[in-house]
Amino acid sequence: MQSEGLLISTSDGERAWPARQRKLLGWLVNETRGERFIDNILVEMCEKLSREGVPVARATLHFRIHHPQWIGARILWRKGLSEAEIDTYEHGTEESSQYLNSPLYEIYNGAPEVRCHLDNASADGPDYPLYDDLRAEGLTDYIAWPLEHTLGKRHVVTFSSDRPGGFGDDDVELLADLLPTLALVSEIRLKNRLARTLLETYVGPHASEQILAGATKRGTGVTVGAAILICDLRDFTRLSDLWPRDDVIELLNGYFDAMSEPIERHGGEILKFMGDGLLAIFPLSDPCACNNLLGAIAEAQTALAKLNEENLRRGHGPLGYGIGVHVGDVMYGNIGSRKRLDFTVIGPAVNIASRLESLTKELKRPVLLSRAFVEKAGCAAQLERLGFYPLRGLEEPIEIFSFSGRK
Repeated sequence: MQSEGLLISTSDGERAWPARQRKLLGWLVNETRGERFIDNILVEMCEKLSREGVPVARATLHFRIHHPQWIGARILWRKGLSEAEIDTYEHGTEESSQYLNSPLYEIYNGAPEVRCHLDNASADGPDYPLYDDLRAEGLTDYIAWPLEHTLGKRHVVTFSSDRPGGFGDDDVELLADLLPTLALVSEIRLKNRLARTLLETYVGPHASEQILAGATKRGTGVTVGAAILICDLRDFTRLSDLWPRDDVIELLNGYFDAMSEPIERHGGEILKFMGDGLLAIFPLSDPCACNNLLGAIAEAQTALAKLNEENLRRGHGPLGYGIGVHVGDVMYGNIGSRKRLDFTVIGPAVNIASRLESLTKELKRPVLLSRAFVEKAGCAAQLERLGFYPLRGLEEPIEIFSFSGRK
C-alpha cells in the first residue's frame, strides 16, 4: 500500500518503500550525522539489519584510497562482534593473483553484481577461492555490489548470510535499496579521511591538525620553543647528473626513509622536504625533546650506514650528509602569498641551525650542535667540543660541538 511507504521513482514507474527500508534509510540519513567513522556506521547498520530480520552474518566495505603506503582498505564486520576489523593493502596488491581471482576484481571492472549461493555446489559463475573461506565460516550466501561515489569512483560493499538458503528476495531488495544512501554516507567520511591523510602526508600530523582546525589565515601562528634539526644530502647535484633518473629517485627515497623514520619515531615533526634536505622540530613541550632528537640522529646514522653498504654493493659511492642542530623559540604558522601558504617555522633559531648544517662541509663533521642545544640537553659528555666559530648573521662566534653517535 502506498500509505505504508514513501513513493520513489524507478525505471518501471513508482513503488513504495516498505517500512523496513524507510526505517533504515531514515537512520542512515538523519541519525549518522554525528558519527565520524564509517566502520562504526557499518557495524550499527548490520546490527539494525539483523534486528529487522535480514540474516546478515558478515559484511565488508572495500575502498580505494589515496595514501602513500596503501592502495586500499577493507572494513570487515562479523555477526556477534561489536567492532569492525580494518585492513589496509599495499600498492601492488591490485596485481596479485588473490585480487585478480576475486569478486572484487569483477566489481571494480564494471560488474553490477556478483552473487553466489555458497550452499549450492552447482551454482553458476566462477568458484572463487574466497568462497571456500566463506563456506568454512558456515556462510550460505554472498552478494557484492558497487558503491558508486561521485566522478566515477567505484568502491565495493558485500553481504553474506548464514541462514540455510541464504537471503530471500525481500532481503536482497532491502539491501539494494540502501546502496545509494550508503554510498553518500560513506563518501562523506572517505572525503574527510582523504583530506586528513593528504594534509598529514604533505605537511605532517601536527600542522594538518592545526589547518583542519581552521588555521588557514596568512600570518597566523604561535611562538613555540623547539629543538631544530636541518639535514642536507651532500653532492646531490653531482649524483643526479651521473645516475639514471629512477636510481636518483630511489636514492632520495632511501635517504629520506633513513632520516625520517627515526625522527618521527622519537616524537619529531618533519615540516618540509627541501629538495635533498629536510627541516624537523622537536617541541620543547616534551621535556625529553632534546634527548629524543639525539636518539633520532643516532638511529638515522645507523640506517644511513646500512644504506651506504647497499649502495656500495650496487656499485655506487656512499652518501654524505650534514646535520645542524640548535634550540630556541620559533614562529610556527602560515607564511606565504595570499593564495599559496606554507605552514612552517621561521626565526633566528632556524637560521642558526641552517648555518650549522652548512658549516659541516667546512669542518668535515656530519653533525654539528650549538652550545645552547648542548646545555639544554645536558649531553656535553657525549660530544666533542670543537671551539667557537663565526656564523653569518651573528655578531659573536658561537661554541660548536660534534656528535658521532650515542656512547
